[in-house]
Amino acid sequence: MTVSNKALDCGEIHVCQDGPRDAPMLLLIHGTAASVRSWDPMVPLLTGSHRVIRIDLLGCGRSAAPDGASYAVPDQARRVGAALDGLGVEHVIVVGHSSGGAFATALAEQRPDLVTALVLINTGPDMAAYIAKEVPIRAASWTDLTDDQIRQAMSDGFRAGYEIPQSFVDQFRDINFHVFGVISQAIRAYLEERSLPERLAPLGKPLLVIFGEEDRRWRPSSAGDYRAVPGATVEMLPGAGHSPNIEDPARTAVPLLAFTATHAPQAG
Repeated sequence: MTVSNKALDCGEIHVCQDGPRDAPMLLLIHGTAASVRSWDPMVPLLTGSHRVIRIDLLGCGRSAAPDGASYAVPDQARRVGAALDGLGVEHVIVVGHSSGGAFATALAEQRPDLVTALVLINTGPDMAAYIAKEVPIRAASWTDLTDDQIRQAMSDGFRAGYEIPQSFVDQFRDINFHVFGVISQAIRAYLEERSLPERLAPLGKPLLVIFGEEDRRWRPSSAGDYRAVPGATVEMLPGAGHSPNIEDPARTAVPLLAFTATHAPQAG
């Protein structure tokens, strides 16, 4: 695995690359309160046939979190596009988990030349589909939370009864509380402005939507809203919650790889 930092308009963006350099390219975008590490369980399943690129969005993971930066969805997407340009990527399938699907959509809006196809994993189509209960955590108490308290705070991000690995507890503990709030507001504003199906429909890009049937953050039936996008495929995963890429990576990889085998861009 190679790791590099790309200097962009508001600081450095952390990038991971895995798999053959000449294989078709797959970009994985994490959700809110996550980082490239949220894709760790799936990467080994994808690198046999793809060059897998993961990016920490600005303010997340090992990327910079500069004061005064814009965390608006279009600005984050623009930085992702710039990072891919720096890597020499010309065509890519973009996969977004949760709110990562909003950034994937914004990238496709801005760079239809770059994005060949999209895969959205448990990405709500609009705010009307949001069913999660807000967890009242103050910034002042963030660092004092126990592992059990953190697991409780993030529990609806997984199916009921799922044992959240320590690695994801640590990832959650490391987030920048202020940036987390700003990005959450930015996602809400983007979805309230126009739904994702409305944004995707005119782009003409192949679309796969994977949705866990036991999602406790986004109403699972809302996955059907993406059928308004011409040619969209919706795959429901029984027994999976909001994060099937973590809960059951092997089962999640099956429809993803079948889709990418049909629409994979060539390296470049």
